[in-house]
Amino acid sequence: MAVQPEGTPCWADASFRDVEGAKSFYGDVLGWTFGEASSEYGNYTQAYANGKAVAAVVPPMPGEEGGQSAWCLYLASPDAAATAEKVRANGGQVLMDPMKVGDFGTMLLAQEPSGAVFGVWQAGVHEGFEATAVPGAYCWGEFFTREPEKVDAFLPAVFPYRAQQMEDDAIDFRIFNLGEETVLGRMRMTDEFPPEVPSYVNVYFTVEDCDAAVAKATERGAILRFGPMSSPFGRFAALSDPQGAQFSVIDVTTTEGEMPKLTDVS
Repeated sequence: MAVQPEGTPCWADASFRDVEGAKSFYGDVLGWTFGEASSEYGNYTQAYANGKAVAAVVPPMPGEEGGQSAWCLYLASPDAAATAEKVRANGGQVLMDPMKVGDFGTMLLAQEPSGAVFGVWQAGVHEGFEATAVPGAYCWGEFFTREPEKVDAFLPAVFPYRAQQMEDDAIDFRIFNLGEETVLGRMRMTDEFPPEVPSYVNVYFTVEDCDAAVAKATERGAILRFGPMSSPFGRFAALSDPQGAQFSVIDVTTTEGEMPKLTDVS
């Protein structure tokens, strides 16, 4: 797969105190298999769906063992250092300065002004997802926030996005496009979210059957947060895995209802 256009979600990983437990859980729920842990890079372990690299799991870095497990979505950049400057200039924080990872590429970790953490990846030999939108692979990502105006200003200032707002009085939802391709969403968090839940990026993984995936996940100790629910985009559900990392599953073949109307906002 070629290097992705700037701003395209290109990779996802998560750190887990119990990596073997995470591998067992996601292997069961998403059908992942795993490569060898790379001891040179903190036992970083790639996950595969039908032989294609789709994500990675890793133990916490030294000193971060007490942190909350969370999925991190990486957005493509041709120049991670330049993206870091844009993050700072537009009210975000750089949590980890651009760091070269061998000849794989260069990564940084950032936080948008309302608090959601995301990654940036400047590809080297590792270009990112080898498959998307097929069972077991990444499909979609959304910034969940209580301060949408901050995210709405920040993202198009850092990446070359064109934004559209969904015409729906019930939810405040915005999408971000690169050319003709829709690549990200932004959802306002409602009072249904406990106040202690901070802004975060919700990562969706594709499954063949949403209800079966939810049943398997909850059987393995996950907590169902929302759904399953059918939509024009697919049947989906939101979960927390046994170590607390939030993620969603979606069956993109089971759709219901008409696509929402969108209004250009930038």
